[in-house]
Amino acid sequence: MEQRRLGESGLMVSEIGLGCMSLKSNQPKQSKDIIQKAFDKGITFFDTADLYDKGQNETVVGESVQAFRKQIVLASKVGNLWRADGSGWDWKASKDYIIRTIEGSLSRLKTDYIDLYQLHGGTIDDPIDEIIEAFELLKKQGKIRTYGLSSIRPNVIKTFLSKSSIASVMMQYSVLDRRPEEEIDTLLANNGASMLARGALAKGLLVNKPVEPYLQYSSGEVAHILRNLDNRTKKSGEGRATEALSYVLSSPAVATAVVGVSTKLQLDELLSTTQRIKELDKLDKKKLLDGVRSLYYTEHR
Repeated sequence: MEQRRLGESGLMVSEIGLGCMSLKSNQPKQSKDIIQKAFDKGITFFDTADLYDKGQNETVVGESVQAFRKQIVLASKVGNLWRADGSGWDWKASKDYIIRTIEGSLSRLKTDYIDLYQLHGGTIDDPIDEIIEAFELLKKQGKIRTYGLSSIRPNVIKTFLSKSSIASVMMQYSVLDRRPEEEIDTLLANNGASMLARGALAKGLLVNKPVEPYLQYSSGEVAHILRNLDNRTKKSGEGRATEALSYVLSSPAVATAVVGVSTKLQLDELLSTTQRIKELDKLDKKKLLDGVRSLYYTEHR
């Protein structure tokens, strides 16, 4: 599987990453088997967060990667605190909180360093300077190798890019959500950062899920995009998933497409798809987007 540079961090990641949120913490053997097979087939980027399943996801991932820990890029996230009653979580982003909270993640992940530590959200009103100080301190201490942001808020992304040395931004990006192309791609390139693309299959809409409205697109517009996608598959002989992932990975800004699976069958289907990914040229993209309007970030900036 192709390996790509993660910003200017010096780290290399597989073009397909495993989003571990979908793994079932109450089925640790199955989750371990999935992670092991993913690694055996060339996936070297594994993403989790302290928020997922109240930390149990980190525990499962940590136990599953021990045999090849130093051969992968292990990513986690920080910034959300579960309430004591378990009713939900609250946004918690401060220097002290980040420095203190990483200890729990390191313990659950059974490691003494996290390759990529990401702020799991963020608003323009956060104490951004001190958040950056926290990540830089953790990097200096050797507890993280680099850091990034998980956000779709353009103003937050712009601020971190201008003030810090973040290596990446994880954000939603697909044929059905091309908003990053309008506002973020060039910023990332100009600041030496990469995109970690999540949602490349648009929750299954780009594969086999029944048509429904998506973001600012009506059902009719989604159906039009799918017809374009099907026209593409007829010519290429590939499936929708292959073409959808090929579109995302054809962006120079993207280091990896992070895809979640919860069963061995889903992993097998993903691996089969990734073997046939090809870069789309400008003409391919133009045909795929024929008659499709652009979308822009309007809320949560």
